[in-house]
Amino acid sequence: MDTSLQQNYLDAFKGRFTSLMRWHHLDEFWDNFKEQVDDGWYIYHVGDVPPESPVSRQKLIQFINEIDTLLRDEHDEDYCGIVYTDSKDAPSYVKIFDPHNLGVSCGYSEKPPLPGWILSKIPPIELEEALYPVASRRRWWRRIFE
Repeated sequence: MDTSLQQNYLDAFKGRFTSLMRWHHLDEFWDNFKEQVDDGWYIYHVGDVPPESPVSRQKLIQFINEIDTLLRDEHDEDYCGIVYTDSKDAPSYVKIFDPHNLGVSCGYSEKPPLPGWILSKIPPIELEEALYPVASRRRWWRRIFE
């Protein structure tokens, strides 16, 4: 993949996001989002091989309906707070955290949990590899400066 596309994806991933804190906020977001979506969206399950092509509008809407059910069934809270978007009105990037992999709820972590799924207009890259290089790479790099 083109390095500039990889950097664009990382920049988007690290960008500014808004939480859909309450379930009714998520409902409003999904309704608006479904009206806007087209065939240019990627669905990336983080940890799997990133998809090389976008999904159809129909598949994306099916995914939204199913992930919404999963989140409501498995995130046993009276608030949502695990879906983030770069824009509530005109999204191009959505992070959906897995209710069973939320990590620490407060404090600092050197390796915070990654989202379970990402919806984006930008072709995805393998996030774990890009954000958290393999330990042997870090050790090799440090040896140079010892």
